[in-house]
Amino acid sequence: MGSELDGRRSLLVPGAVALGGCLGAPARYGISVLVDITPGTFPWGTFWTNMTGSFTLGVVLALVFERFPPSRYLRPFVATGFLGAYTTYSTFAVETDLLARNGHVGVAAAYVGASLVGGLTAVWMGLSLGRAVPIRRRSR
Repeated sequence: MGSELDGRRSLLVPGAVALGGCLGAPARYGISVLVDITPGTFPWGTFWTNMTGSFTLGVVLALVFERFPPSRYLRPFVATGFLGAYTTYSTFAVETDLLARNGHVGVAAAYVGASLVGGLTAVWMGLSLGRAVPIRRRSR
């Protein structure tokens, strides 16, 4: 009986990741539809997706790890599933390559620099905000 229960529990974590991904990917697509991208210009859609994802990851990790009781499924659902599907390093890499290959090296360099500095700043801001959330003590 114990191994059967362990088997079901082991499927719940990947299930949480998959469910989060099922929600994160359409959210990313929605932003890409809303933000018009002209070839050869700064890829604002991917940039803002990655910045908001980095910020949210900081908030979530601070809350999950430092503020709230441990949850076996919350971090895989939000951090790995939703935000993993929502943010996109692969699109960032392809857009950078296309910009550079098509002669827009300055835009590509600005995109890389802004993404690195912006992503680190966003996650730091998210962690700071998450850590600022007051802890509610349960009354006994």
